[in-house]
Amino acid sequence: MKIYTVELDLSLVVGRLKYFDLKEFNSSNPSIFIEANDPDDACYFTICKFSEVVLKQNESPETANLLRDIIPDLRIKRVYCKDEKKLRRPSL
Repeated sequence: MKIYTVELDLSLVVGRLKYFDLKEFNSSNPSIFIEANDPDDACYFTICKFSEVVLKQNESPETANLLRDIIPDLRIKRVYCKDEKKLRRPSL
């Protein structure tokens, strides 16, 4: 497994999550370090980690519905591994 850096754009959702402690996701453009086999797994694990941070603070149906609504607004700007020279950008 490799350590990937996943750069996110959370500018559309940060305002809706102001009552949560988002930890490493607490900015509009966080960079998250995640261990994964490939870039696709890194993106998936990052979204799972984000959801877990929110749900651990409030496991109510309202929070689950909020996450369901905002997950499509999370944008992955870039995924890369320092060991690899090729940068991978998700297609829009």
